[in-house]
Parts: sequence; C-alpha cells; structure tokens
Amino acid sequence: MNSTPVVGKVRRAFNAQKAGHGGTLDPLASGLLPIALGEATKTVNFVMEGMKAYDFTVRWGEATDSDDSDGTVIATSDQRPTPEAIEQALAEFEGEIWQRPPAYSAIKVDGQRAYDLARSGEEVKLAERQVWIDSIELVEACDDEADLRVYCGKGTYVRSLARDLAESLGTCGHIVTLRRCQVGPFSESQAICLDSLEDLEHREQRFERLLSLESALDDIPALDVTPGEAQSVRNGQSLPLLKRSDHHRLSASFWEAFEDGDNRLWLRLEGQAVALAEFDAGVVKPVRVFNR
Repeated sequence: MNSTPVVGKVRRAFNAQKAGHGGTLDPLASGLLPIALGEATKTVNFVMEGMKAYDFTVRWGEATDSDDSDGTVIATSDQRPTPEAIEQALAEFEGEIWQRPPAYSAIKVDGQRAYDLARSGEEVKLAERQVWIDSIELVEACDDEADLRVYCGKGTYVRSLARDLAESLGTCGHIVTLRRCQVGPFSESQAICLDSLEDLEHREQRFERLLSLESALDDIPALDVTPGEAQSVRNGQSLPLLKRSDHHRLSASFWEAFEDGDNRLWLRLEGQAVALAEFDAGVVKPVRVFNR
C-alpha cells in the first residue's frame, strides 16, 4: 500500500475535510507515516524537512536497477565485506555527501516521474545532489547481508546509500528491507497500526489517538506572544523582535537554536500554536497562520 490510500483511510475515519502526509515510503518499505488533518496540514512541509531515521538491510553481491529487491539484477559480485571493513567504510558516508538518486524515484525529468520513465524502458540518469547524513551505524552483519541504522536529512535516498556503500567496499548490493523509524519530532513509539484504527473507526475512542497540532512543531523553537501580538500575526503583520521592551523573555537557548542557520520557529499563545514563522534580521515574519 502506498501513502495515498493510507491518507484516505485516516481522513475518512476522522471525517476530516483536509489531510496530508509527511513523506512517501518506497513500495517495499514499512514504518512511520505522519498524517496531518485540518489546520495541521500546514505543518507538513516543516515535518518533511526534519531529520529521519531508517533501519535497513543490505544484501551484498547483487545490484538491481531499482537498488532494492523489487528490481531486476543488473550486476553480481563474489566479494563479501567483513564487519570491520563495513565499519571503516561508514565513516565516509557521514556529514554532507554527494548522492545520485535511484532511477526508480519520484524525481521529475522533463515533467515526468523518473520511475515512470524507468519502467517504460528508458535509461534514466539523475544528477547528483548533496544530502546530509548525521550518523550511520552497523547493527549486525553476516556473510551476505548487513543490518544498518541511519539518521539523515531531507532528500536522502537510503537505496542510493546502500548501493554506494557496496561499491565503496568493492562489491555491489541492494536493499532488501527498509523501515522508517522517525520523521522530525515523530517516532515509531507514537505510531498506531492502520488495522487498529479501522477497528475504532465508528468509536469515539479513535479521537484519543490524535496528537495535537503543536506536536508537529516540537523540534523547532517556540516564542510566546501576547494576545495583541497574536492578533497582529493573524493579520499578516511581522513582529519587530529586537525592539520589544520584554526582550528578557528570549532565553539563551532560543538564540542558540538559530546558530546553525535554521530560522524557523512557531508562535504560541497560552500553549496553542498561532503561526509558523521565520526569524530574519531581528524580525519575526509569519509564514503560515493557523485558523483555530
């Protein structure tokens, strides 16, 4: 099942007019799919830009045209890396790296999805792009397979990571299992099985499974605003943060959050989100206002 029918099932279960999801999954993948309803759909882009965690298994000795076990084998190798060699090679894949997306991906080429072109028999060569790998570790290894865990930024293809890791080890390989364990502030511990939701579809208890809109914003700074400031933001006005007489409300940790160049924050009034915003040159500019 891909993301679209999952969103449809959840939307119907809660009779929601609007629904969206926080990132598609590969056909063979399992794991976490954040789904937003109503005004929370305005947070989806922010959630998708968050860090993600994946558990995956690489099978050595066979390369496929899709870089996973759903594809056709296009190359083989008798070479099998040792756990020590894998550990040593992983260091090369941390930090900012260049990566070529798989031919079977949703990237558009001349207005068409790459996977549609690949399935029609066309040769697809996608340009390399820079992605961020925060960490990657070997969990377990045997002769033919290795289990790994990666914590990575937006736009990273784990299938490409497995392919490139195999090549760096003098062999070839592809993914046989892939599970997404975290998306931004959301983890598997918060997830529910789709079947259990369908069991609750006509019961009031289903609403107990909903998380607050604010939970989607837990990993970016929050700024408390006054009722007057909240009204100004709702009217589309910016807040001149550095000129406020109550500058003491801004803690050192608030400023530290922007040191890495990420200028996103959210504004709240009495614990409730008012807007998503950006901080620039001492001014807070609303980006998406919540109508609640």
